[in-house]
Amino acid sequence: MAAICAIFSQLAVLKIQALITVEFIHTSAYHGRIITVNLKSITYGIIMSHDTKFSTDKAPKPVGLYPHARKVGNLLFLSGVGPRQAGTTDIPGVTLNDDGSIQSYDIEAQCRSVFENVKTILEESGSSWMELVDVTVFLTNMKDDFKTYNKIYAEYFADNQPCRTTVEINCLPTPIAIELKCIATIKE
Repeated sequence: MAAICAIFSQLAVLKIQALITVEFIHTSAYHGRIITVNLKSITYGIIMSHDTKFSTDKAPKPVGLYPHARKVGNLLFLSGVGPRQAGTTDIPGVTLNDDGSIQSYDIEAQCRSVFENVKTILEESGSSWMELVDVTVFLTNMKDDFKTYNKIYAEYFADNQPCRTTVEINCLPTPIAIELKCIATIKE
């Protein structure tokens, strides 16, 4: 029990959300057999309720009811960020057909734009590019775009190398080829 209290004290200092289940198990030998009995299972939780939402006119308007970012403790969670330009529906490097479908696109232009949008949101929220710790990248065409995206990613992240996951998806809510979901640290 003392160890559990020590863990929660550290979590509270770090302002981390946690849910821990502790099982008290009694094990004994009876006629040469090991018998294990789960005497009690208790779930302990600590929830840090203080959070702040951030939105800015300097980044593309979200396409739904959500903020650009949300701070919880010392972490900043960014909503999905695409390459659209702030204040418009323009997407750098994209040519659309009359029906709104993508005729052609330039993945390099979209990569540069999405990285700049992420940088803007981070700075407007009180964090920075160097504070990024995790990046999830969604590409709509891994086969054709990964090499170019990876080259540009290396340019932007040469000094800061957060954890990264890149996945291919069928489509995104707007006619874009890339979207990022990021987590950064932020001072309290």
